[in-house]
Amino acid sequence: MKLIKFFFIIFITLPSTIKADLNQELSLELKKGGKLIFIRHAYAPGGGDPENFDIKNCDTQRNLSEEGINQAKEIGKFFKENDIPIFKVFSSEWCRCKDTAKLAFTNFETKDFLNSFFSEKFANNKNKQMLDLKNYVEKFKGNENLIFVTHYVVISEALDYAPSSGEIVISDKNLNKIDSIEIDY
Repeated sequence: MKLIKFFFIIFITLPSTIKADLNQELSLELKKGGKLIFIRHAYAPGGGDPENFDIKNCDTQRNLSEEGINQAKEIGKFFKENDIPIFKVFSSEWCRCKDTAKLAFTNFETKDFLNSFFSEKFANNKNKQMLDLKNYVEKFKGNENLIFVTHYVVISEALDYAPSSGEIVISDKNLNKIDSIEIDY
């Protein structure tokens, strides 16, 4: 019976140890620079945007909850604690993305190619936005990390990966996914 308990304890502790090692390896890789870091905006309950959505009015948008605010702060804490170099932070023009970028990194610029194209209202923008994103990445010649705070649909289209809210998804400059880190809220 003691042997079974021993293996059970090892089994339940193993995944967290592996996860910590993976995060440490990924952190070291990020310190080298030259990565594209996509971050899905922090937790904002619901899906899509309300009918009366206005990009210039946060009151008409789906916004971060208290959990999302805490998650955005934890994202910033991850980058600071791991001393990950950042060249620039870019955000979608949606308030939940701008709020995530501001709470996590303070300084950021908006880029319309990071905007959501989930709703029918913006679906026609998808091809142009993805082309603009790829062109921007191709023209960037630096070896620093670039951060893109954006939406599920943009990350899914660019990297063929379905991120959770607040998830950090790392790729190379050819948009090949390297790994990801989920930040709890």
